[in-house]
Parts: sequence; C-alpha cells; structure tokens
Amino acid sequence: MTDFSTSPNPTASFNEALSFQKIFEAQNNPILVLSPSLKILGCTEAYLNETLLTREQLLGKSVFDAFPDNPEAGESLSSVKLRASLQQVLASKQAHQMEVTRYDIPDPNHSASFIERYWSILNTPILDERGEVLYILNEATNVTEAEKSKKNLLESEEREKVALAEVEQQRLRLERLFAQAPAAMAVLEGPNLEFKEINDAYQQLFPGRKLLGLALFEALSELKGQPIEEIVQHVITTGETFEGKEILIPVARYKDQPVEDIYWNFIYQALYDAQGKINGMFIFALDVTPFVEARQQVEKSAEDLKALNLELEARVERRTQEVQKAQADAERQRQRFERLFMDAPTAICILAGPELVYELVNPVYAGLFPDRELLGKPILEALPEIGHNKAYETFSEVYRTGITHEEPELLIPFTSPHGFLEDRYFRYIQQARTNEEGIVDGVLVFAIEVTEQVAARKAVEENANNLRLITDSLPVLIGYLDRSRVYRFTNKAYEAWFPIKSEDLLGRRVQDVVGEKAYNNTKGYMDRALAGERLSFEATMPYREDFVKHIKTDYVPDVRGGEVLGFYTLVTDVTDQVEARLKIESSAQQASAIAVELAAANEDLRLANLDLADANQQLTHTNKDLDNFIYTASHDLKAPISNIEMLLRELQVELPKESLEGNEVKVIIKMMQNSIDRFKKTIASLTEITKLQKDHDRAAQTVNLKDVVQEVQLDMQQIIASHSAQIEADLRDDAMVSFSEKNLRSVVYNLLSNAIKYRHLDRNPVVRISCQPEDDYVVLVVQDNGLGINGKQQKKLFTMFSRFHDHVEGSGVGLYMVKRILDNAEGKIEVESTVGEGSTFKVFLKRAQ
Repeated sequence: MTDFSTSPNPTASFNEALSFQKIFEAQNNPILVLSPSLKILGCTEAYLNETLLTREQLLGKSVFDAFPDNPEAGESLSSVKLRASLQQVLASKQAHQMEVTRYDIPDPNHSASFIERYWSILNTPILDERGEVLYILNEATNVTEAEKSKKNLLESEEREKVALAEVEQQRLRLERLFAQAPAAMAVLEGPNLEFKEINDAYQQLFPGRKLLGLALFEALSELKGQPIEEIVQHVITTGETFEGKEILIPVARYKDQPVEDIYWNFIYQALYDAQGKINGMFIFALDVTPFVEARQQVEKSAEDLKALNLELEARVERRTQEVQKAQADAERQRQRFERLFMDAPTAICILAGPELVYELVNPVYAGLFPDRELLGKPILEALPEIGHNKAYETFSEVYRTGITHEEPELLIPFTSPHGFLEDRYFRYIQQARTNEEGIVDGVLVFAIEVTEQVAARKAVEENANNLRLITDSLPVLIGYLDRSRVYRFTNKAYEAWFPIKSEDLLGRRVQDVVGEKAYNNTKGYMDRALAGERLSFEATMPYREDFVKHIKTDYVPDVRGGEVLGFYTLVTDVTDQVEARLKIESSAQQASAIAVELAAANEDLRLANLDLADANQQLTHTNKDLDNFIYTASHDLKAPISNIEMLLRELQVELPKESLEGNEVKVIIKMMQNSIDRFKKTIASLTEITKLQKDHDRAAQTVNLKDVVQEVQLDMQQIIASHSAQIEADLRDDAMVSFSEKNLRSVVYNLLSNAIKYRHLDRNPVVRISCQPEDDYVVLVVQDNGLGINGKQQKKLFTMFSRFHDHVEGSGVGLYMVKRILDNAEGKIEVESTVGEGSTFKVFLKRAQ
C-alpha cells in the first residue's frame, strides 16, 4: 500500500508504513483497499469477520474472483452493480454510495454454497498529487438483519391483509345465514340474558312484542315460573346443550294479550366469551303447534276418523304441501349445518355409502392431508394407507352396526409429500348417519391429530426408561419409600441383596423386605426423614442370619408444597471398608497411621456418596433433565474416585513392608482397588452415553458410504494386522446416504472392531462388507466368522451395559450407542447370528435424495 522507493531512510519508512498498516487493519469498519485494476491490496479485521475469510484468501486477488456471484440468488448479478460503481469512481474520481445491495458471500464450511448478505457500500477514491486515482476504499456495512426484518415485515403485513379479508368474508356470510335462515334464531348475552340479535323468523313468532335489548324474562315475563326457566338456568350454569321436541310452552304472541298453548321444537346452546366463560345463550326454535294439533286430531277415536274421512283427505293434501315445505326448510337447514361444519374448528368429514365416499370435508380435515384430493373419492382411494389399519375396520363396523366408535389414540402411518412413510396419531369419533327410514347411509367423522402429544409422551417414557437403565447400572441401592414406608421405586442393585426381583419389591413394606432386626436399626432415622430432615449415617444391618451388611445410607426427604410425601434412600455397601478398618484397628500400634488414612478415605467416600445423592435427587425429580444427570454422575464422581485411588496408593507407600506382605492386608487392598476399578468403568460408560446425547442431533449430510468404510479401515489398519484379520469390502461407488459423517464413522468402527474383537479362537477373522439398496434405504451388511450369539442374547444385544463374553475388555455400551445413533437418524439395525459360525449385522441408512 505504500511506496518506499523515494524515502531517504528506507528502514524508517518501512516501519512507519507497517505501523499505518496495523492501524488501518484495526479499524472497526469493514474496509477493503483496491488498486485501480480492482485487486485487493489490504483489508481490516472487521472486513474479515464480516466475510468469514482470511487475509491470505483475499490479498492480491481481483475483488470479483474473491467474491463471485451466487448463481441461486435470483436477482440481477451483484458483481455487475459493484463493477459499475467502481468504474464510476474511477471515471469521476468522486465517492459513490451504492443502494443497499444483496451480495452473498462464500460459505467457508460448505463448498459451492453461499451465505445470504445485504450490504450498504461506499466506494471512495484516494488521489495522488496529480489527481489520479491511487486507491479505492471499499467500505461495506452489513445490513442483512435490517433487510430481512423489512422483508419479513412486508410479508407479515400481506398475510395480515389476506387474513382480515377472509375473516370479513366469513363474518358477512354468517350474518346472511343468520338473517335469512328459515328457522327462528336468537342470541342472548349477559347475566340477564338480553336479546342481542334475532332474525326475522324469530320476530314473526312474537309479532306484537318488543324483544331486542330486553332480558328474556322481561320481554316474555309469562315464562317465569314455568319449567322453561329451570331449563335455561341449567344450560347457562352447566354449558350443556338442551334439545326439546314438541314441548308445550304457554306464551303470548302479543304484549298484554292472553297466553296461547304453543308447542315448540327448540335447542338452547350456551355461548362462551374469549376467556371460555359462559356469557349467553343461542336459541334455535320452531313453532310446531299445527303439527301437534293435527296429530292429536288423528289420535281421536276410530269413529271420529271415519266421520271426518273426507275432511282428513283434504287435510292430508294440505299436510303434503306442508311436509314438502318442511322438507325444503330441512334442506336449507342442512345447508346451514353444512356451512357450520365447514367453519368448525375441528376436523369433520362425511363419508357416504358402503364404499365410504367423501361427501363433505371441512377445511380443518382437508388440512390434515394438504397434498391429497378427497371429495368424491372412496376413502380407500384417497387414503390407501388405512386399508390394513384398524381405522378402516372400525369404519366398516360403524357403517354395518350403526354403533358409534371412539378412538382416543390410533397410529396410522401416512406417506408424506416427500414419499416417506410417517407415523401419525389421531383421536377420532366415527358416528353413523341414517336416512329417513333410519337406515345407515354414511359415517360422520370428528378427528384431531395428536401426533405431537404422543411424541411428547413417548419422549417422557423414553427418559423414564433411560433413568431406570442408569440407576440400575449404579452399584448403589437406590429406592423411594412413601409415608407408609412402602417401596415405590427400587433399582436392580436390590436384587443382589434380597432374593426377589426389584419390580416385585414395589408395594411392600420396608420391614417385610429387610427384616425386623435391620428395620429397628434404621427406624429412628426414617422417623426423622419423614419429619423433613436430610440424613447421612452408617449402620450394621443383620438382614438375615447369614447376610450382615455394613452400610452407608443417605435419606433425602421428598418435600412438595410444604408436605413430606416420602423419602429417597441411597444405600452404599461399605462392608469391605468397615471390616478392613476393624482389622487394622486391632493390629499393632503402627497401624494407627493406617487408621488415620482410612478415616480420610472413608470421609472422601462419604462426600462422594453425598454428591451421588444430590445428583440422584435431581434425576428423580426431573427425568426430562436426563443429560444433566449423566453429566453430573460422570464428572462429579471422577474427583472423589481419583482421590480414593490416590489415597490407596499413598496407603501402600506408608504401610510397613511386613504389613504389606500379610495376607489380610493384601486381600483388603485388592478388594478396595477392585471397587475403585468398577466405579471408574461405570463412570467411563456414562461419559460415552453423555457424548452420544450431545452428538445425536448432528445435521445429516450426503455421505459416500464406500469412502467412510475405507477411512475406517485405514484407522484400524494396526488392529487388523495385529489379529491377522481379512477385510473383504464390496461397496458401490455411488452408495450415497443421508447421515452425519462423524456418527456414520462411529457405527462402522463399532461393527468392524466388534467383528475382530469377538473372533473365533480357532480361526483368523474374516469380515465381509457389502451394501445393497432396499426401498428408501441403503443397507450396509457386515458379516463375520466369529463366536456368534444365541437367540436369548440377541434380544439383549442393543441394551445398555450388555456383555456376553468376559474374555474381552469392553463396557457394553458400543452397540447400544450404535442403535441410538440409528434410531435418531430414522435408521435401524438387524442381526442374524449362529453360535460358533458368526454374525451378520444389517444397518439401514436413509438413502440420499
């Protein structure tokens, strides 16, 4: 950027230029320095931060080579606008402010990809003494967020306009429906049930009375004291709809006139405000007095019927006309209810005939299947997936028997618009529709999709299962007792102490399980825990005559809303430590130093148990926070276990040589070291599961399966050679899968390493790897000639901490993690195995689109 050729002191000029360069690069604004030939000579750190590039990627390059156009931007070429501005600056030798321009930058993490960016660009010339352009400063301000906000605001305003127009159209439609309906309708609101709206048909029932603005029992005062008053009160109190048929309600059609005996068919339905509280009532009424009176006349004696036969024929004619009119009215009402169905917030459809053809589908129901045409099609043609599902069986049963069927939660897999089969859950009611003769001619369906609720519940159940797996893996007795001192939860560790399954302990009293002697040793502590006190104590527990344990116990009260509902118990076996301490205390005087060290070790163990108790309490109360529990268990336990191991080594150094050579001391030290090793293995396994929990949501990408297998073979080259293993790979070059590359490497590595690890001792391991397409999957097949697995073991193969061979080191979490990785990526794994011959694993990976 600086020419030093004319400087009398080149070194000083160089240092000065270097200082100015550092000052320039430290500027807060993103600035490029361009030559007149538009090559990049310098840039600020702010510019590098905004463009996600390094100085080495920019300096010396043409600005258009460093920032190519995004071919998918969908706008006029950004580089053309920039070039025009720079040319204008070179020609006019004046600064030029460009309008806000979209100019996407290369994505450093994805080749041939771009990141959307909007810039406010100011191009400023720097002139030499002769007025010629020496440099151009390109200052680019990132205004992406502001531009995106403007775009989102405009789109939101457009959606709001469309929604308001639709709402207004629906409102006008409902007003016309209400006003023109042939049946009498009225809306009453407020605590006194004032007439807020009535249609013409309702006013014609009472042509001589004022109704609007008056309370129901003020406008129609003669209704007070009649049974109708109790009916109204029941509807607005309970919200239950009341339907009356041919009910006699004496009422006057004109004010201050005698009441008339009028028979009514009516529906009273509660209305709700925005808070869901009842604030009124909707009335749908028909005056059926002429029909009732006609029927009463017909029911007179047979002699009267004969005498009035001629008159009856005339009445029949009139009745025919009335029936025809009533049928027309009914058709209009049917259309009105159809419109109500269409506007209902619940998914509703009507299926007609034995083939269950879609006759009516409201928008909410159509929204469940936005990519499908429903109206006029049989349900099996529109939704072929239900052909072998219980849903179609119940449709047929309802149509055949007329009995309503309700399904609270049914799994119905449907093919998505992308061609994938998706599990969807529905709650629905199937109700028969009958014609005038009472014969079933269709099925009415009310449906709600509950897929998200089911997924949430299953996630909770999975967390509960994971909680059970983790607590069962800990070498600590973990339980929960309620106020009656009855077991409500126990982990698998109980089975090693008591001859009963852990699940069979639930519902049993603690004294019936541990025995009266052991119970009496801890009863006082239980009383204190149920009083709300948190305790930590040691006790000797004579569970049985031949089974006495020294325990370290923590009681953690379960306090909710100020009330103790029970308490958690964490029992650690410290028999080895106590017996060791007792033996050391009874030895010679030099063992006093050992006793001090053991006391410190026991104190560290007590602190470790307290940490474990806190972690378990948090896990018990919040099984949604499973990851946090695993993290606490795998990290907080490392320090105390390491301390115990260090103290044990110090103890071995401090002990006299003659004491170390004693058989009893050797046995005690070996027992303590074995306990530490078991704890460390458990912590290591929990750490692996923590990594799996953190990595399970890695984004899928298109991965070449053959490349990944070859890379894993190279990583395992030393293991393969050391075991004289033979790998036979037959993979297609175009086997592309949609998967996290890191997770796929983990899956392949686990399968190959297991094939070599569990080799048959009488032959060298041979592993055959192949792949084949199957539906939407690419199936990776890994076949070995190893030890094999029997049928009973195969059922537990993918569970946590499952191990079937003790001659090989392992934690039993490898295949568990493989299955979890595949489940999270919508894949699956299958195994076929014969003992003594070998195993074949099939891994189903989603095929890349």
